[in-house]
Amino acid sequence: MKIQEIKQRFGIIGTNDVLDRAIFKAMQVAPTDISVLVTGESGVGKEAIPKIIHHLSHRKHAPLVAVNCGAIPEGTIDSELFGHEKGSFTGATGARKGYFEEADNGTIFMDEVGELPMGTQVRLLRVLENGEIIRVGSSKAQKVNVRVVGATNADMLRGIEKNQFREDLFYRLNTVEINLPPLRDRKGDIHLLFRKFAQDFAQKYRVPGVRLSDEAIRVLEAYRWPGNIRQLRNLVEQLCVIENDKEIDAEVLKNYIPEIDRSNLPARMETPVSKGEFKTEREILYKVLFDMRSDISNLKSAVQSIIKGGPLNDNTDEHSIIPHEDLSNMEPISRSLGKNHEEISQETLDLEPSEASNSNLSLQDLEIEMIKRAIERHRGRRKEAAEELGISERTLYRKIKQYDLG
Repeated sequence: MKIQEIKQRFGIIGTNDVLDRAIFKAMQVAPTDISVLVTGESGVGKEAIPKIIHHLSHRKHAPLVAVNCGAIPEGTIDSELFGHEKGSFTGATGARKGYFEEADNGTIFMDEVGELPMGTQVRLLRVLENGEIIRVGSSKAQKVNVRVVGATNADMLRGIEKNQFREDLFYRLNTVEINLPPLRDRKGDIHLLFRKFAQDFAQKYRVPGVRLSDEAIRVLEAYRWPGNIRQLRNLVEQLCVIENDKEIDAEVLKNYIPEIDRSNLPARMETPVSKGEFKTEREILYKVLFDMRSDISNLKSAVQSIIKGGPLNDNTDEHSIIPHEDLSNMEPISRSLGKNHEEISQETLDLEPSEASNSNLSLQDLEIEMIKRAIERHRGRRKEAAEELGISERTLYRKIKQYDLG
């Protein structure tokens, strides 16, 4: 079967070489039982790859079970994946099969596999190595014959460095990696996708299909599409439903594209903001103050120890201490270091009068403010807010509940 036939069969639109390479790799690995990891940004269409792999394999007559690992609460994910026995926890009124048993002899697609808790990762590793699962509340292992295809938009190697993902599990999942390109790297496909979506929604809502002017096409292709194909599809649906004039010009299109003024910048790889990286000047200053607070505390302890002739604090780097011959200058230095964090923050941050009462924020208050701002920036899209904050979506949900931010 040729790549073009696969595209037609699974509704894949595009002529991009990297996309074709991804489809080719899926076709090549399909007849085997090799574990596959599909990588790419959110919204690039990673769910198409496991469908290709499953339907071209000898497992095609067995189930293809799709699981979003990031959407299952941590307390129940083991039960959802591997099943449980009656009475194994409160509410377990009977034995229940998990997704792996449901997918026996077939394929399981584990989307957002990077979100799995560490304990669940151990269980998954056992499945990949031995083909065995153990239900929650049971001590008996049972065999399953399941092909695993994982998908993630996270940097797995960074997760390994931060002890958030097991290295041995990563290499078992990543026997073959299939990467899908972001939409901004498929400029020649953007208008093709627009026309396909316009035709689909015209049929769905029984309205004339929308069309773009030449200038509107240039605007469409110049935009960076951080939400990729999913964002483009949503935009086309809005145009089909809302606009009465189905000939869309550039000015109308700009009303539906956020931050259009940035879209003419050169396309670049968009990655989630890493932990500790913040977008506003106020947040950068908060981060600096956190670091200063620790440094000042250590230096004050060291200075006071030298003045009193006592031992250095264990947390202080003795090589950073001023030589003894400069002890005459210690008193004014220690007085200047006596400023507390709140005084520094009041001097450094030019707070508006309405915010003055909040200048003495605790670390918890700052965390709450960071969470609120991230959610506001992403218009309530918690997954993207979690990526910016450098935490898992599950952790963000827990913090929202903890601080009553819902």
